[in-house]
Amino acid sequence: MERIEVRVTVDEHAKDLPLPEYKSDAASGMDLLAANREDIVLAPGDIKLIPTGLHISMPAGFEAQVRPRSGLALKNGLTVVNAPGTIDADYRGEIGIILANISREPFTVKRGTRIAQLVLARVTHATWVPVDKLDDTSRGHGGFGHTGH
Repeated sequence: MERIEVRVTVDEHAKDLPLPEYKSDAASGMDLLAANREDIVLAPGDIKLIPTGLHISMPAGFEAQVRPRSGLALKNGLTVVNAPGTIDADYRGEIGIILANISREPFTVKRGTRIAQLVLARVTHATWVPVDKLDDTSRGHGGFGHTGH
């Protein structure tokens, strides 16, 4: 498994919280913790920005993706609105999680709650090549539901 070095600074309001870590040898994501000073209540339908207190610097050619935690999604109906959220290698602001409650019950985000996961991924850039015609495929212009499934 490839390992890269990611530099991190931690805001004063989050210094007592542990840094993200992999919970198993084969895990692809690290849990992000809520660094809120006071409880944040997400009523059904609410969307709120939850602070983590983390600022990161990744090598060029990488991004960090913020994804929902499956346990919170299944048990509590919480999701990351812009999943996967992208943190570009040149972003230095605080990582904030845009959390939504799509359940029928309120949810309280307490300090230290595992609210999302962070996955590091390689980035490639495209070079657009204008052409007069694209190559043919068996699918062609078939769109949504074209296969009957």
